[in-house]
Amino acid sequence: MNHPNARTNVVVVRLLLLALLYAAACGGAFAQTTQTRGATNDEEPDFIVPARPTASNPAEFQRPGVLQLEYGFNGNWRAPGGASEEDTPLALRFAVSRRLLLELDTDSPLSQSSGGARVNGAGDTQLGAQAVLRHEDARGPGFALAYYVKLPTASASKGLGTGRVDHYALALVSKKLGETTFDFNAIYLLAGRTTGPGRASSAQAALAASRNVTRRFGLQGELSGLTRDDAQPGALFTLGVVTYQLNRRLVFDCGLRAGLTPDAPRLGAVAGLTVGLAQLYRRHATHE
Repeated sequence: MNHPNARTNVVVVRLLLLALLYAAACGGAFAQTTQTRGATNDEEPDFIVPARPTASNPAEFQRPGVLQLEYGFNGNWRAPGGASEEDTPLALRFAVSRRLLLELDTDSPLSQSSGGARVNGAGDTQLGAQAVLRHEDARGPGFALAYYVKLPTASASKGLGTGRVDHYALALVSKKLGETTFDFNAIYLLAGRTTGPGRASSAQAALAASRNVTRRFGLQGELSGLTRDDAQPGALFTLGVVTYQLNRRLVFDCGLRAGLTPDAPRLGAVAGLTVGLAQLYRRHATHE
């Protein structure tokens, strides 16, 4: 098995230590001790609503005005041919209102290994927006639509990216049944071809279930997959995650991923955190 490079380890360890110091400075306030992910139409959203580390995102998000940062490590090993990849995904998610979210994502730094050679560099960047069309309530699930564009900031000459602009359209559905929350995402991808001119269409889907097992610990499980996209083969994955909520501003996560199809990396791991950096304005938007 290949392991993350030293630079990645240093970045992750430093950020985790920074988050612990930040949490201590924030104090042990526990206005919300359970990780409920979102809110019904008559409730105020949680201060943060983690979207990582699953492939699927919740249909609803954090409290309006809150700038939420998500950071971590993502590794995929034992792919066909012995290839491996490690990156450190970072996401900034800002809730403009109960119905509108703006997001900036990057996968830098990125490291890939194939045939005994390792290449390092910046990853791609994504910009997106998510709009909630229906808040979850007793009568039905929450429903949202989202759009993301991938900017090719990763080096195509090094093989770290395609060098092409991609477009993503998402439909997101979330519903809490009993003590378990279900998130389902259906994704249409329009990606720039790497084998010729034009664009190639493909589909992705993910279904995640999450629940609290104690006041602070939670479990998540997910099944996700994608169809063939130009030169990239289709794949199916399963993911298991343990979460720990230190306080209403900070949640840690770690988990293992397994590839279920021959062309998927056989083993993967994730670890990271979600932190509420600041509430930039206070807006009582409970019934928006």
